[in-house]
Amino acid sequence: MASVLVPIAYIVIVFGGLFIFSFFYRKHTSTQVYEPYFPSHPERNAYVTLLQKTDPPASESLLKSALVRRAMADVQRVMRIREDKPALQNLLQKGSIGDDLWNSLINAEKELEAEIMEVVAEANSFVEGWGQVIFPTANEMIANEKMRAIFENIQQAKAGLEVKYDVKAKIIATIGPPTSQTRTNGLTPSKAANDTSHGDSPKSVSPNASTTV
Repeated sequence: MASVLVPIAYIVIVFGGLFIFSFFYRKHTSTQVYEPYFPSHPERNAYVTLLQKTDPPASESLLKSALVRRAMADVQRVMRIREDKPALQNLLQKGSIGDDLWNSLINAEKELEAEIMEVVAEANSFVEGWGQVIFPTANEMIANEKMRAIFENIQQAKAGLEVKYDVKAKIIATIGPPTSQTRTNGLTPSKAANDTSHGDSPKSVSPNASTTV
């Protein structure tokens, strides 16, 4: 009888301890405040400040521009989460990072979903249906800004390479008149023109002319 109660008591103690630990751990993590994954949202703060401005009120075009900037910042955060989430999940499974960073990412993802819904609602308040296209527009604007930044940094990158390799890049224009004159039927253009002026041009023969033998 004692041999049967010992393993049962052991199982009860083990599972009871795990249940108690899990209960207090969930209670602790539910009330814990995690460090935000992203810093403050200056674009959102700027839009809210303009929206609350009353003396004088902000123009509609200014509010729309601020809302687009806010959407651009949200798109960049979405891209950041998409890039970081698989890597952090892999590191969490390996035990390389703690739960704090992972939970901070999850909270940022939930906050970003609410932020996107708010931006869509604000866009629709200006123009009905604008909320469906504001984020694709913001994505295109981000791509254009990246492309413009690349073109603007070409000269700086060029100067850096010249300093690095101690080479001065030079662009030499080679477009100019040809060095030799084009020949026509073995003659230079000037000589061909002279021969034509002296009446050496070939005569045309009429197809109706007959030959007398």
